[in-house]
Amino acid sequence: MTSQHKHSWQDIFTGAQMLFVAFGALVLVPLLTKLNPNVALFTAGVGTLLFQLTTKGKVPVFLASSFAFIAPISFGVAQWGIPATLGGLVAAGFVFMFFAFLVKINGSHVIDRILPPVVTGPIIMVIGLSLAPVAVGMAMGKDIKVPVENYKLIIISMVSLLTTLIVAIWAKGFLKLLPIISGIVVGYILSCLFGIVDFQPVINAPWFKVPDFTFPEFHWQAILYMIPIVIAPTIEHVGDIMAIGSVTGKDYTRDPGLQRTLLGDGLATSAAGLFGGPPCITYAEVIGAVTLTRNFKTRVMTWAAVWAILMSFIGKIGAFLSSIPTVVMGGIMVLLFGSIASVGINILVKHKVDLSVPRNMCIVSLVLVFGIGGMIFDFGSYTLQGISLCGILAIVLNLILPHQVKSTNSH
Repeated sequence: MTSQHKHSWQDIFTGAQMLFVAFGALVLVPLLTKLNPNVALFTAGVGTLLFQLTTKGKVPVFLASSFAFIAPISFGVAQWGIPATLGGLVAAGFVFMFFAFLVKINGSHVIDRILPPVVTGPIIMVIGLSLAPVAVGMAMGKDIKVPVENYKLIIISMVSLLTTLIVAIWAKGFLKLLPIISGIVVGYILSCLFGIVDFQPVINAPWFKVPDFTFPEFHWQAILYMIPIVIAPTIEHVGDIMAIGSVTGKDYTRDPGLQRTLLGDGLATSAAGLFGGPPCITYAEVIGAVTLTRNFKTRVMTWAAVWAILMSFIGKIGAFLSSIPTVVMGGIMVLLFGSIASVGINILVKHKVDLSVPRNMCIVSLVLVFGIGGMIFDFGSYTLQGISLCGILAIVLNLILPHQVKSTNSH
């Protein structure tokens, strides 16, 4: 048993490897939402350590931001600014904690009751599909300031996309876990060849720099907007905890319990918002790494968290990440946002949601059209739209529409 608790050099390096797997997606969210990548590294590390404390160090996962938060954070930053959006994210963490409380008093089935597949499937589809114009705009290089021919921008984004696809489908072993990083590396090299990368900020950046923490401000509009967003990541969380459990052969929904894992996500998300980072939740990419390496030690994730915190103080890392042209990200986003929508479709298919049943068809139809069409409920000082509107609409419809209408021939 003593070797079980001993931190070996191998664990330290495996932790760095785990962080490397998560790195592509981990830094993608802050870069796309105008948050600071160094702060995101710091909060991912702190969030993971908080999660481990809450779950008694029993679940081998690394926490970082879900792609479900990209659209709402971007909208929040444009609408209310970064500090107010961070205040909304702090509040979002409390929603995770509320779900944890519900699970504690009612059991894990309460999540299925509030958020059945007919609710979560179309919401996750909207998250992916509503981002499609953003991804396509980025892939076409619409926000590139450097004068460069359009065909070069399309070449960069499509080669980045193609690299990500090839690695995700045909790569073997550890490389298969790095499709995003592979796409970024190839796209970055191409961008350098086409002369659209500015290295000056990287050269000017100091080696050691305390991350540029941003502290939240609390505005009720931003808070009310952000709260319903937590629906999709909650479902993602339950799926991730079950997936890691099936890999390690343990039932984490019982020990330490779903209420503890949800509480861990909530504390990590609120802590991230307090410092200026994107929400921290359980993370599918690292579960893939755990599956491949068969490394089930939680202390490896502890080391991944320590590495993330240490790297957050290297100023040149943030400057380098910020130098990646958005056109590179755009190519990869096309696949990522499409894959989010596919997850939503898969939920409906896997749970055999019958869309010939009128209530199911009404819920899915209205959520998709409201979400993709851009429906806005304007209450003067507060507007309800996007994923927030879809989340509330789906839950309300699911609760009020009758469950089974038997068709009869009588009039």
